[in-house]
Amino acid sequence: MNFVSIDFETANEKRNSPCAVGIVLANETEIVDEYYTLINPETNFNPFNIRVHGITESDVLGAQTFSEIWPTLDSYLSGNVVVAHNASFDMSVIRQTLDYQGLAYPEMDYLCTANIAKRVWPNIENHKLNTLARYHGIQFEHHHALEDARVAAKVMQKAVEAYETDSLDIFMERCQITKGRIFERGYYPPKVKRSKKHTTLSLSKGEMF
Repeated sequence: MNFVSIDFETANEKRNSPCAVGIVLANETEIVDEYYTLINPETNFNPFNIRVHGITESDVLGAQTFSEIWPTLDSYLSGNVVVAHNASFDMSVIRQTLDYQGLAYPEMDYLCTANIAKRVWPNIENHKLNTLARYHGIQFEHHHALEDARVAAKVMQKAVEAYETDSLDIFMERCQITKGRIFERGYYPPKVKRSKKHTTLSLSKGEMF
C-alpha cells in the first residue's frame, strides 16, 4: 500500500499563499521518499502566520513560485492516494492556488488523518497532530511542512497497523470511511460513514503496540 502525505504552510490567511510544502512518499511500514521546499508566494506575510511557522518574506526571496514547482508536486500527487492532517486545509491550498494560477487540477484521491485518528483512537484527549505524535512517541518540529507531513504519514502507518491490514480498501472498510477526490475543476471530501454496526478501536496504546 503506497500513499503520499502532504503539508503546506501559508504566508497569510489566504489559501492561495503557500510558502512551504513537505511531501512524504510511504507505504504501510516505511518512508520511501521525501520532498521539501520553500515557496515564494508573491504576496504579503501575515505576522500571525510568521509566528506559527517562522517563515518570513526574506526567507523565500530566492525560492521558486508555486507554478514553478507544480510539475514536481503533480508528479507526487496525480494518480496517488494522498493523506494530510486536517486535509480540508491542504486540499483547499492546492485547489485555490491552482485556480489562482490558472493550472489544471491533478486527478487524486485523498484521506484525512485527523478523521482516521478519531476512528482508530477515539479515547485520547484530542486528535491534533502534536497530540498524536506525543501519544505515539514521535518527536518533531511542529509547523515545519516536512516534519508535519512525516508525522501524518506515521499516523497513517500506525492506523493501518492497528487494523492489521496492508490493504487500503480493507482499512477503509474497517474504519468506515471513504476517500475524497480532486479532479479537473471539481472535488468531493472524504466521508465518515455513520453505522451502528461500526465499533471504534479502543485498545490502549500498550495493548496495540
